[in-house]
Amino acid sequence: MSILIDRNTKVIVQGITGRMARFHTKDMLNYGTNVVGGVVPGKGGETVEGVPVFDTVKEAVEATGAEASLVFVPPPFAADSIMEAADGGIRYCVCITDGIPAGDMIRVKRYMMRYPKERRMVLTGPNCAGTISPGEALLGIMPGHIYDKGNVGIIGRSGTLGYEAAAQLKELGIGVSTSVGIGGDPINGSSFKDILQRFEEDDGTEVICMIGEIGGPQEAEAAEYIRDHVTKPVVAYVAGLTAPKGRTMGHAGAIISAFGESASEKVEILSAVGVTVAENPAVIGETVARVMGRAG
Repeated sequence: MSILIDRNTKVIVQGITGRMARFHTKDMLNYGTNVVGGVVPGKGGETVEGVPVFDTVKEAVEATGAEASLVFVPPPFAADSIMEAADGGIRYCVCITDGIPAGDMIRVKRYMMRYPKERRMVLTGPNCAGTISPGEALLGIMPGHIYDKGNVGIIGRSGTLGYEAAAQLKELGIGVSTSVGIGGDPINGSSFKDILQRFEEDDGTEVICMIGEIGGPQEAEAAEYIRDHVTKPVVAYVAGLTAPKGRTMGHAGAIISAFGESASEKVEILSAVGVTVAENPAVIGETVARVMGRAG
């Protein structure tokens, strides 16, 4: 099974006429994702890769029945695009955009809270690689060919380390149920805890692989949730063991400012609740294999 998306999920791409959005729309279509439209204000009536373009999300949803959106909109306008998706009836939104101001994301989070939980749009990102359910659908920028279909759920703040984990698992003959990039910004739409809950409830996921990094409280909060609510085995890797305090490492959210935010502290916190922690990125796959009883 998969979480969040499958082959029937109708997808629109906001900002579809941009160069990178065109490239990845074609990639998603080739993968089999059900891309039914795009949204760019003022460009309604055009087509991209055979996909119709609409002026607004609301128009696109009414015309196509779209339920998921991929946001490829420049940082100054991305927050408005996410809020438009929430208002337009989109159920799941992935925001690829990097560099959205933190203040804009605070506004987005507050805006989405106006909807009751059962009608509130699920957001992953910004600054993420997207979501893929192998053999079903790809909603993002990840290379689909490195993901085999299987029963390991991947959640990561880092897109490239998510790719690395999937590639290592494929080498070992192990597949992925769904891989979700939650993004590396300080304020994002969904946390580790949110996606852990979905994998815990998914019959098709047997093991969860969680890829964290320095900065922020998310891994510590995830550890608490795993201790109290997760029955499935969890394997983790935390990037940044050698990063000094106060130094940003790659992602805007990867900066240590408090106890529990360094990689070593996160490893300690996760290990204490029974999570198996991979020592370095080269052994993520074999650590998952060992936990699954498939080592060697």
